[in-house]
Amino acid sequence: MAFKTYASAIAAAAASAALLNQSTAYADGISPTNPSENQPSPAPPKVRNDHPRTTSAGFDPEALERGVKALKEISTSPHGKKVFEAIKKQEETKQAELAAKVAEFRQMKAQHETERQKIIYDEQKKLAQHQAQTKSQMAKYEDELARKRMQAENEYHRARNQELVKMQEESSIRQEQARRATEEQIQAQRRQTEREKAEIERETIRVRAMAEAEGRAHEAKLAEDVNRRMLVDRANAEREKWVAAINTTFDHIGGGIKAILTDQNKLVVAVGGVTALAAGVYTTREGARVIWGYIDRILGQPSLIRESSRGKYPWSGMFSRGMSSLSRRNDPASASKNGNGFGDVILHPSLQKRIEQLSSATANTKAHQAPFRNMLFYGPPGTGKTMAARELARKSGLDYALMTGGDVAPLGSQAVTKIHQLFDWAKKSNRGLLLFIDEADAFLCERNKTYMSEAQRSALNALLFRTGDQSKDIVLALATNRPGDLDSAVADRIDEVLEFPLPGEEERFKLLKLYLDKYIAQAGSRKSGFVKDLFKGKPQQIEIRGLTDDIVKEAAAKTEGFSGREIAKLMASVQAAVYGSENCVLDPSLFREVVDYKVAEHQQRRKLAGSDKPMP
Repeated sequence: MAFKTYASAIAAAAASAALLNQSTAYADGISPTNPSENQPSPAPPKVRNDHPRTTSAGFDPEALERGVKALKEISTSPHGKKVFEAIKKQEETKQAELAAKVAEFRQMKAQHETERQKIIYDEQKKLAQHQAQTKSQMAKYEDELARKRMQAENEYHRARNQELVKMQEESSIRQEQARRATEEQIQAQRRQTEREKAEIERETIRVRAMAEAEGRAHEAKLAEDVNRRMLVDRANAEREKWVAAINTTFDHIGGGIKAILTDQNKLVVAVGGVTALAAGVYTTREGARVIWGYIDRILGQPSLIRESSRGKYPWSGMFSRGMSSLSRRNDPASASKNGNGFGDVILHPSLQKRIEQLSSATANTKAHQAPFRNMLFYGPPGTGKTMAARELARKSGLDYALMTGGDVAPLGSQAVTKIHQLFDWAKKSNRGLLLFIDEADAFLCERNKTYMSEAQRSALNALLFRTGDQSKDIVLALATNRPGDLDSAVADRIDEVLEFPLPGEEERFKLLKLYLDKYIAQAGSRKSGFVKDLFKGKPQQIEIRGLTDDIVKEAAAKTEGFSGREIAKLMASVQAAVYGSENCVLDPSLFREVVDYKVAEHQQRRKLAGSDKPMP
């Protein structure tokens, strides 16, 4: 019984010791039950103390007191030494086990610490990578923001520069407008001053003339009495002389009439003489008319010819050729205004080269007495066919004559006779003649047309008869807008066919420059006589201001589809607009206004021409 009591006391002491060891282990931060928790842990939470005997940490000392009491009993017992030895061995065994566990726990703690350090290193590495990635993204984002900021600043500067440029342009425009206004004001003041100066000069001349007239009137008044007396004396002497002469004449006439009336033979002779005189005058007049008509029919120019370099009569042709050659020698620039020696004719370079070749060939043909070659010019109206024929004849050294096909139909039955007269007259040219028939399709159309009259058909046959063989005297040049309407026999007599198209942009530019010089620059600069200038005044000359070649080229681009004649009319309209203005100045705005108006008019005319065509 006592041993059991000792055993229980020893067990209680051991439990107390174990509890102390456990408390010590917990104090060292090692958990005997869960090795994974053997790492520093935060301070335990405060435990509520509901028993007054316990400490603030919740430790109950009652078991310890019982153990102390049991130890006292063991120490007083005779078997206490054995018990202590057994307990000591047991305790040493437990301490060894506990130390082994502590060592194992510490090893596990170290391993856990290593793993924790590795985890911390991995986490730090991941954190460093994340921070680097975040820093790279931040740098990229900041770079993008900087780029966008720079782009926005550039856009702002560009917009600002554009605004500045626009403001500068507006300022320059305002300055130019102010300069123009100032210049116009100065010009107006200058013109006003010139007008006032001219008015003063006119007033001075008028006053001077009045003073001179008063002086002359005073002198005339002083000499009037003397002149009147001299005139009266002279008139009296003249009157007396004429009265005496009239009296003597009437005495003689009266005596002659009295002698004739009293003598029958003298009366018959007087009446016969007066009758013979009247008959002679009438016969002479009518004979001269008949002879002149015969000369005009033999030597004169045929009525079908509208224009010719030969003149109406041979002597007038020689005089006109001499004057024209003299004028060309005196003014060599008149034959080459456009720099190619082809007068006012502006053609496409290939067509112009072809015409020059034809002129050279025609001149050589004439020199070698070979047959001439007939030509056909076709193309839209106003493209220079007539002018080219005239220049071709001039450069070939031939005379030229111009007729139109519309003049043949009204002749009726006389058309055949007139055509034969025309060819007979053309053969008399010593230099050779280029006969240019404009609007040839008017009477040289197909002979099977129903509307063609018998007289027209006969006229066509007469022309075909006179052109059946190659001629050494006449070059036949036909011009038409519809070459397909010509009779096949007429087309068979044509050796050279030339198309005259509408002028291109470069040709339109040259035409505009040519007519600008002719109608604008040289307008009002023609020489006139002193008397004409005195009574009519000198015409006002047009001032060209700011009209550059670029503006003329712009007008050439706008006038696409214009013929040479339309361009000449356009420049005539510009001249009329300038003369209709106040200051007689041609500036770019007025030039562009007239060009735009004429272009719109041309397009409207083409629209109307297209609407008038019959539907297919």
